[in-house]
Amino acid sequence: MVNLVIMRHGEAEPLSSEDSQRQLTDRGRHEVNQMALWLQQHYAAFDWIWASPYKRTRQTAELMLAKQAPFSQLDLLPELVPDADAALFKSYFDACISEKPDARVLLVSHMPLVSFLVEAFTLPGQAPIFSTAQLACIDYSPEQGGKLLERLSPADLALLSF
Repeated sequence: MVNLVIMRHGEAEPLSSEDSQRQLTDRGRHEVNQMALWLQQHYAAFDWIWASPYKRTRQTAELMLAKQAPFSQLDLLPELVPDADAALFKSYFDACISEKPDARVLLVSHMPLVSFLVEAFTLPGQAPIFSTAQLACIDYSPEQGGKLLERLSPADLALLSF
């Protein structure tokens, strides 16, 4: 069962002095909408969508939320900014889901944190590089650890549609 999905934000504007204010490009919005539709078709709705407060991740999370059930809730967490600590976030996550162990959660963040989160929630040495809007779907429980079940990017979806 996939109950944790880690996602990198969609394609954003070029680097600038105000990194936290960079917005999604048109292509980025398209990528995210593709992934939102795929998730909606293949997995049950999320209870929580947790995202970095940066503009591009907020925009990504809002697009993802639009394809979820009415009970899905979006929260912005400073613990998901690009240079955050994956192990510390995992401890926070474990504490939060201890009250609702069957919760389904989508995390929307940045490189390199998304890679380190996959490693923290699965196995050491398993820190994949993410393309924009890419997903990592994980079966996770604090007691048993996690297993990476699939990774999917917008480019993968394009290949699947042939």
